[in-house]
Amino acid sequence: MKYRRLGGTGLSVSEVGFGTIPILRGSVPVLPEYYNLSDEEALSVMESAYRLGCNLYDTAIVPEYGDAEIKLGKFAARIGRENIIISDKARFFDGNEMYLAVKTSSENLGTRADLYFVHQVDAAHEEAVFQKGGALDALSELKQEGMIGFVGVASHYYDILLRGARDRRVDVLQGSGNLLERGMLERMRREPLFREKGILINKVYAAGLLPEYFPVETLLEAVLSYPVSCALVGIGTTQQARMAFCSHNSSEIPGFNEVLSVLSRDFTPLPCDRCQRCVCPHGTEIHTVFRQYQYFFMGKEYWALRKLDMGIRQSADWCRKCTEMPCLAMCPAGIRIPDQIRKICRLVEIYYHPDKNFPG
Repeated sequence: MKYRRLGGTGLSVSEVGFGTIPILRGSVPVLPEYYNLSDEEALSVMESAYRLGCNLYDTAIVPEYGDAEIKLGKFAARIGRENIIISDKARFFDGNEMYLAVKTSSENLGTRADLYFVHQVDAAHEEAVFQKGGALDALSELKQEGMIGFVGVASHYYDILLRGARDRRVDVLQGSGNLLERGMLERMRREPLFREKGILINKVYAAGLLPEYFPVETLLEAVLSYPVSCALVGIGTTQQARMAFCSHNSSEIPGFNEVLSVLSRDFTPLPCDRCQRCVCPHGTEIHTVFRQYQYFFMGKEYWALRKLDMGIRQSADWCRKCTEMPCLAMCPAGIRIPDQIRKICRLVEIYYHPDKNFPG
């Protein structure tokens, strides 16, 4: 296992980190298909990763990640708290709520988190997080009190991560990206501000879908080829730990068009790398709609359709009425966005049936 500097924190983290979603027990919205590991099973899987060199473990507050936070606390006590770095997070945007969330996390863990993130910050909650008295102020205060080690912002949106990169209160960032959805990583590579922060990257396997198409070592190397600190991978079995944390031989990273060519064996993929440059004047998250379209054909049929059903008809209607279509000029790939949105709407109308647990 190799290690990288975590921005200006002074910490050194394993290039691959342990994502704890798969070790939770109980059905929670974040993981429709869960492993349902007992405490002892979960601790055994975490220890297998540790023995292979992993020192960063990423979790989130109960109940968002089920009991994973509690299990990680037990693991820290077993293995020796000083031997691992704990990354924790909570989806609270108000300062008072975040302050209480960290207190609860500390109780669940039985220790403090080394990194604590405001989780899944989006445009609707951005100002609440960054404003005076918001979640970042609360985390900064908790850092000064010694309740946490460093302050973080986690988001799937480039503009929000860029704002975090500019903010002196923020020590670490957590974003998403992979071999297919590399657009945000490409933009981060070109922006010097990101080099001043520690950066964790999740969704390396694209919700577990990409290992069906590419070797795990290629998926990891693709993310680690960017100036990031750690690639986070969800681990639920010792076999998955071996695949992620054992040493790998360097392999050639396929270009974006090569990735599309591999995917085209099963469907016609959209040449969208989620760069997030396209902005709809009506509020449609075009890159998210395109992601769900890709995921539908890659194996997440019902889950992707259910997500698409939340607003796709309205988006298609806006596309029909839109006369300016600024998204067309914004898209580097030249995708005929309005046409694709309407096509995806038709797909949902054909396949999605809310009263069933499967499409068709």
